[in-house]
Formats: sequence, C-alpha cells, structure tokens
Amino acid sequence: MASRTEIGVVYGAAIVQGLALVTFPAASSIFTSPDGFGFDSTRYGTMFVPQVVLAIFASALAPKLARRLGLRQVLLAGFASNVVSMALLAASALLLGAHNIAFGILLLATAALGFGFGATVMALNTYAEAFFPETVDRAVLVLNALLGVGTALAPVLVAAVLALGVWWLLPVLVACVFVMLFAIAWRAPLRAESAAGAAAASGWTALPRRFCLYAAAVFVYGILETLNGNWAILYLTSERGVPARGAAFALAAFWVMVTLGRVAIAMISRLVEARLIYAALPIALLLTFQVAAHVHDETGGIIAFGLAGLACSAFLPLSISFGGKEYPELSAVMAGGLIAFYQLGYGVAAFGIGPLHGPAGVALATIFAAGSLVAVPLVLIAYFITRRRL
Repeated sequence: MASRTEIGVVYGAAIVQGLALVTFPAASSIFTSPDGFGFDSTRYGTMFVPQVVLAIFASALAPKLARRLGLRQVLLAGFASNVVSMALLAASALLLGAHNIAFGILLLATAALGFGFGATVMALNTYAEAFFPETVDRAVLVLNALLGVGTALAPVLVAAVLALGVWWLLPVLVACVFVMLFAIAWRAPLRAESAAGAAAASGWTALPRRFCLYAAAVFVYGILETLNGNWAILYLTSERGVPARGAAFALAAFWVMVTLGRVAIAMISRLVEARLIYAALPIALLLTFQVAAHVHDETGGIIAFGLAGLACSAFLPLSISFGGKEYPELSAVMAGGLIAFYQLGYGVAAFGIGPLHGPAGVALATIFAAGSLVAVPLVLIAYFITRRRL
C-alpha cells in the first residue's frame, strides 16, 4: 500500500509538470513580439526541437534506468532536469537585447524540459498503475487530469505575470516547487520498484506488435494536441486580431477543458465503457478543427479551443492505461514508449508548422482546417484498438 506522502508526491508532481510543459508555448507572445525576443515563426518552432529529442530519449531510456537504478531515481532525475529548464528560462530574461545568445539559452532550457518531461511522466504513470492496480484506467486518468490542471494554469499565470511586467517570475516559482518536490521524494520510499523493474526488464524488444497501434495513435494525437496547444495564441493574435490576453484565455480554455474532460471521464467510466469514449474522442477532435478554423473573435476562440480541449482530454491517458492493462508486465516500457511517440508527434507539430506558416506562407487558419484530415487516421486507429477490447 502506498502512503499518503507517496501518492501526494506523484499526483502533486503531475500538476507542476503540466505547468512547466506549457510555460514555453503560453509565453509565445514574449518569444515572437518585437518587444520581447523577436523570433519569427520558424525560430519559435525550432525552439521545441531539443525538447522533443530529449523527451524521446528520456522516455526510451527511463525504463532501463528504472530497472538498473530504481524508478525513484528516474523521478528525481526528471525533477532536477525541470529545475534546470525553468532556471534557464528565467535567466533568459536578462538577454532580451542579445537575441542569438538568448536563443541558445532557450534551446538548452527546452532540452532540459524535454528530458524532465520524458523521465517524470513515464515514472508518474508507472507509479499510478502500481499504486492502484485494481483501477488502472481511473488512476491514470486522474493523474493526467492533474497534469492538465497544470497545463490549464500556465496560460492564466503567464497572462498575470505579463501584466505585472515580470514574466520571468513564473519559471522561478515553478523551479522552487520542483526543488521542494525533489526534497520530499528524496526522503519518501516511493515503493513500486519491483513492479517497475519487472516491467522494464525486457526492454523495447519485448513490446508486442499491438504496440505499433498504440504508438501510431499517440503520435497522431501528439500532432493534433500540439497544433492547438502551441499555435493557438499565434493564430488568434496574428490572423484573427485577438489581443494577447484574450488569446491566452483561449489557450487556457483548451487546457481547462482537457482537465475537466479527464475528470469527467474518470467519473463516468463506471457507467460508460472507456473503449466507447476512446473511439468517440477522435471523431470529436476532427470536428473541432473545423470550428477553430472559422473563428473570428475572442469569444469564438475561447469556445473553439475549449471544445478542442474536451475532444483531446482522455485520449492519451486512456492509450497509456489500455496498453498497461493489456500488458501489465510491460507497463513501464509501454508508458515510456508511448510518451516517446507522443513527443515525436509533438515535435512534428511544434517545429513543422513554423516553416509551413513562415517561408511557405500557409495561413494558420488553413493549417487548423487541415487538422481534420490528420484526425481521420486517428479515428481508424482508435477503432482497431478498441475492437480488441470488446
């Protein structure tokens, strides 16, 4: 039985990790504004490449490290890397007049965030499954709902510190909380080592063929979520004339609805089969991209991205929990692998859209409309995954 401290560390860390993850895209107005760093859309997208590479590396490596060093050590490494990321982001505020040097510092910051995210989220999902083996779907949904709480808070908090003229204060606060979590986790036993070790013992070579279905699902999902999460503010401000504050509220609506959707689905999963919800979410996501592509004001943006958040809500955590339940002996490897493919999709959208929008000149409204086409294969993949669970 896990102690309250252990459960508190795992589920509390999910909130802070979500906050750290969205701090960079939520501050996109700082990075792209002439009064800030003045990056164009291509350079802004390039910022996230190290994050993706290191997140994939960490997600793939973490199960092996969990077997050799223990899952707790992986979690501590993730916390430490997040502290480094937030400290570098805050320090970049001193380099507003030296854009090239600042860009290099920000690349290091996103790289550290990528490693921190990959290691931390893999460990947190594995702990959630180990702590609550009888209710895996609900445990993972709640964990990811709390991750969503952090992602929902980030745009609101960024808007607040921007209004105060001290945007660097948010990463400082996030770094301090991670230091506190590190100290608590250092002393807490954080049991579940045996389960994690057994799960990671065989490595990626033991993954079943059906892993390819789950990997494809989270890869496509990562593209769609990141299109909303990383490009909503730039789309609304540059093409729809929405003020930066209103665009931040639209992004906050996206992450708030991601969170509320996960909580709601965790609650109704006793009444509605999780596989039915899983199959329905990609269809809803396909429709919401058409809504987002046709908004023209702040209210429309808040509604459109709120609906998109609801459509995104439970897909990733259900993918992780379904895979863990099908292959419980490989839960850590499955979680690490799926997070790696999710981050690969994140990278495709975070970086790939920059050249499309910048040098190629494709309007972001057109790119959002094309999101519906990207969602079509996700509908099919979700069908094949859920058919096995009949």
